[in-house]
Amino acid sequence: MHRMILAGSLLLVLSASALAGQVYKWVDAQGVTHFGAQPPDGQAATSVNTSVPKPQPLPKLDSEMGDLPETQPVGDQKAIDEKVKAEVASQEAERRTYCENVRTNLAQLQNNPRIRMDINGEVRRLTEEERQSRIQEAQKAIDENCN
Repeated sequence: MHRMILAGSLLLVLSASALAGQVYKWVDAQGVTHFGAQPPDGQAATSVNTSVPKPQPLPKLDSEMGDLPETQPVGDQKAIDEKVKAEVASQEAERRTYCENVRTNLAQLQNNPRIRMDINGEVRRLTEEERQSRIQEAQKAIDENCN
C-alpha cells in the first residue's frame, strides 16, 4: 500500500513538470497584454520563463553549534540571549510578587467584613458593596494574571 502511494505521488509530481509548456506574451493593437500557449500569427511575442527557481539550501550547522554562518558573531547572539533571559526572569519575579499581593488582599477582604482603608487621606470603613466589588476585582486580577 505504501509503495502504491509513493509511486502515485512520484508520478503526480513528475507529470506536473512534464505538462508545463511554453507560454508566450504579446500586446495587441489596443495595448492589452495577453498570455497564451500559441503566439498569434503576424504579431511579435516573447517567450515567458515559467520555470520555478529552486530554493537555496540553508547553511548547515554542526551538532555542537560550533560552526555558525559568518553573518552573526556567536558572542553577540549569546549576549542578546542572556539579556532576554534576564528580562523574562525579572518580569516573572514581578508577576509572582504582584500575584502574592493580590491573593493576600483577597484573603483579607474575604475573611474580614470590617476593612478600613485610607481613601483620599481619610481612613474609613468599606461598605459591604465596596468590599464585594473589591473582592470581584481581586478575583478577576488573579484569573487574568496569576493562573
